[in-house]
Amino acid sequence: MLLCKYMNNRINEYSNKPKRDIHERIYKFVIRVLNLIKYIPKTSENIVLIGQITRSATSMGANDQEADGTNSKKDFVSKYSIVRKEAKETLYWLNVIADTNPTLASRMKDLMNEAEKIIKIVSSIIWKTRSKISK
Repeated sequence: MLLCKYMNNRINEYSNKPKRDIHERIYKFVIRVLNLIKYIPKTSENIVLIGQITRSATSMGANDQEADGTNSKKDFVSKYSIVRKEAKETLYWLNVIADTNPTLASRMKDLMNEAEKIIKIVSSIIWKTRSKISK
C-alpha cells in the first residue's frame, strides 16, 4: 500500500493527469488475484493455472512500474503494451479457473470485470500516447 501512496503524488508527464488511478487499480488488482489464489483447490490441474496467473498478474504490476520510470514515450508505450498483453492473459486464466472451479465462479466475476476495465484503460493510455508520438 505504500507504493500506492507514493504513486498518488506522481504526475504522468505524457498525459498531465494524476497517475494515481491506473497504478493504484493495477496494484489492487494484482493483490486481489494473489489473494484469490489462496482459495483455489490445489489439484494438479489448478497448480498449473495458479502458476500461470501468478506470473501474468505480477508481470502487469511490474511492467506498470517500469513504464512509470521510462525516459521516452516510445518506451512508455512498449511497457504499457506489455501491461495490456499480461492483463489479457490474466483475464484468460481467470476465465479458465472460473470454468474449471465452478464453486469460485461467482466470487471471480467482479475480478474479471476489473480486468476488462483495466484492459480498456491501458488500451486508451497506449492509444493517446501513440497519438502524441505521431505529432
